[in-house]
Amino acid sequence: MLQGALGSQLFEALRIGFGFLWTAVWAIIMGLVITSLVQVYVSKERMAAVLGEGDIEGITKATLFGAASSGCSFGAVAIGKGLFKKGAHVVNFLAFMFASTNLIVELGLMILLLLGWEFLVAELLGGVILIAVMAVIVHLTLPENLFDRVREELNERDHEHGVSEDPTCGMEGKDEYSIVTDGGETLRFCSEGCLETYRQEVASTGGWRDELLSWGGWYKVGNQYRKEWSMLYKDVIAGFLVSGFVIVFVPQWVWNALFIQGDGLLASAENAVMGVAIAVISFVGSMGNVPFAVALWGGGVSFAGVIAFVYADLITVPVLNVYRKYYGWKVMAYILGVFFVTMAFTGFLMEQLFEALGIVPNLAGGQTATEQTYFELNYTFYLNLIAFALSGFLLYVYRRGLGAPGQYRDPVCGMRTHDDGPTATHDGETYRFCSRTCKRAFEQTPEKFATTEPVANAASGGHEHH
Repeated sequence: MLQGALGSQLFEALRIGFGFLWTAVWAIIMGLVITSLVQVYVSKERMAAVLGEGDIEGITKATLFGAASSGCSFGAVAIGKGLFKKGAHVVNFLAFMFASTNLIVELGLMILLLLGWEFLVAELLGGVILIAVMAVIVHLTLPENLFDRVREELNERDHEHGVSEDPTCGMEGKDEYSIVTDGGETLRFCSEGCLETYRQEVASTGGWRDELLSWGGWYKVGNQYRKEWSMLYKDVIAGFLVSGFVIVFVPQWVWNALFIQGDGLLASAENAVMGVAIAVISFVGSMGNVPFAVALWGGGVSFAGVIAFVYADLITVPVLNVYRKYYGWKVMAYILGVFFVTMAFTGFLMEQLFEALGIVPNLAGGQTATEQTYFELNYTFYLNLIAFALSGFLLYVYRRGLGAPGQYRDPVCGMRTHDDGPTATHDGETYRFCSRTCKRAFEQTPEKFATTEPVANAASGGHEHH
């Protein structure tokens, strides 16, 4: 009897977890596709170059840069480290990390689907307030010379150990994916995909419109899409599954004991603080904390506690350990203190603001997670089919790009080409193309593209001419 009840509960937990995932997977895929397009075609170099000062302009640009970047907590921290090493002000690289985990498309879509438009507004508005509050706290409390010393030590340590950032994505490069440029500089990449993307960029001279009409341009998007998923999938799957088990197995009295019930300022403040504290020890970061937040909301936790929990994916225990490895115990403790206060205060502020506007969502309204039917032939089913097809296309293009045979590169997009692909001749030189679209672009303005050596190996170290 007991085993049967336990088995029924396990099945229900899995049904809810996978049901949440089924509901949101199209939004996650579409959001990551948009993020990948932005990552590929928005110049990170120009944006990173202006993050030196901690003024309003620098913070604004850091926020925009972050919103156009990775949605993974660890990816955001790794790229933030690269910006910090290159001289970005403390406020700016912290603002970048906040924006890249709170102001991204895929997270917003998932919050809208699983929690509702009120939480989406709180997430977007709160993301901006998070950055503003954090900036004020840092300017008032920044330890004198601490971060300057840490920056120097970090650069020295990475130099001694030969650590370098992938120039295409900012992640840590590896020796196995390295090339030497014509100028003698050794560039290291995190994967074969990023190495191939760099070679395409060196070999191509076409604009983004040309690339979006070529296999090469979509290869870059496919490679970035693959990288985004590789950073996110564990957190996403864990978050959905954990949420199902929390909803089924955690009794109501636990939430009542942890979170003060009531409508007063004290209850709101305590819920916001406890929401951040639960996030720290939950080990679920990035987008995986959204379904967990659904479990908290269903358990009666207040609006302040739930939205503060969603904000707090940058101070989970695994992420704190990364701060320790990068910057040491003192900086880790400082970041934890600043982020904890910022997240809890912003969660509390959002509830007070939403109550004043009368838009705090009604906890009693709608179906509970156990009452919902997730797998139906409705709009979610068809959107998921479209999203899966798009995902399959991007992964196919990525594999095709890495496996393209031949020794030639398309001068328009940089894609490696088949020996028997479309060709065109200019000044006695034969150029090969990945598609007729690239061939037409070349034929319209051959002088624009003919500066690139058509042999693929020449692109490995920069523009090399014979």
